[in-house]
Amino acid sequence: MNAPLLFLGMTLATAALAADLRIGMIGLDTSHSVAFAEILHNPKAKDHVAGARIVGAFKGGSPDLETSRSRVEGFTKTLQEKYGVKLYDSMEALCRDVDAVMIESVDGRVHLEQARVAIAARRPLFIDKPLAGSLRDVLEIFRLAQAAGVPVFSSSSLRYGITTQAVRAGAVGRVLSAECTSPASLEKTHPDLFWYGVHGCEALFTVMGTGCESVRRSATTDGRIEVTGQWKGGRTGVFREGKGYSGKAVGDKGESPVGAFDGYAPLVAQAVGFFKTGKVPVPPEETIELFAFMEAADESKRQGGKEVRLADVLAKARARTSTP
Repeated sequence: MNAPLLFLGMTLATAALAADLRIGMIGLDTSHSVAFAEILHNPKAKDHVAGARIVGAFKGGSPDLETSRSRVEGFTKTLQEKYGVKLYDSMEALCRDVDAVMIESVDGRVHLEQARVAIAARRPLFIDKPLAGSLRDVLEIFRLAQAAGVPVFSSSSLRYGITTQAVRAGAVGRVLSAECTSPASLEKTHPDLFWYGVHGCEALFTVMGTGCESVRRSATTDGRIEVTGQWKGGRTGVFREGKGYSGKAVGDKGESPVGAFDGYAPLVAQAVGFFKTGKVPVPPEETIELFAFMEAADESKRQGGKEVRLADVLAKARARTSTP
């Protein structure tokens, strides 16, 4: 860990001993904002996570997204009236008054500009799915964070399913192949899988790990999205669009179901632990590869189902990012 991150982790750990960590939330147009508040604020909740509270928020919202503009006022009212969250007029003012930041905006396109503010304020940052609205923005967020010495963590809750984590920890040995299924509704402003398929893809990468080299997109017999990735060493990982959250991993010591949704609390607990220590639960390289996998799936679709190398989509995205 470099010196800025070490200092940040020590500072937050010291603050955590004295009082609950103060979290600022950016973007109140998703149900996650209320769900996370319930987990953190309600000590009687069966999945309560102690040690942190959402003390302030910036409403945000995207007028050109129906899922944002139709829900932001309702979620904002709930956070204010039920959980006592203070509303701020600017992200800059919010970041000055908190220890850590959660970006919850449902619109991944605005995450880069929101992240700029939190990074400039040197606040540890959790960004809910999707990390960004493009692979280029994903790379830029991590570049800015690294340059500033600010830890950034992003994940879907599907990463923290019980059996998914068991397989990640070695329950079936080295994973040779895996298939994960999740809904994959589309939003025209985002790459296809970034919007909702990210859940199943996150579970897939949790058990397969890094090392995906190429992707081919096709369709199931009933017309649903199917994406097959080829990993180093002849391993294969498949994302398949479906009605629920499920999957299977096959290892050299057995097999196991994976990909189930086991609630938001495990993700919230990971975020709080990350805020207190500055230790990122998922390496940036893995998150970047996950989004390159999904971008490569779009490129394969554009090319009529041809195989696409992740190295090629990453090179294209890097060529379009800002230079230091």
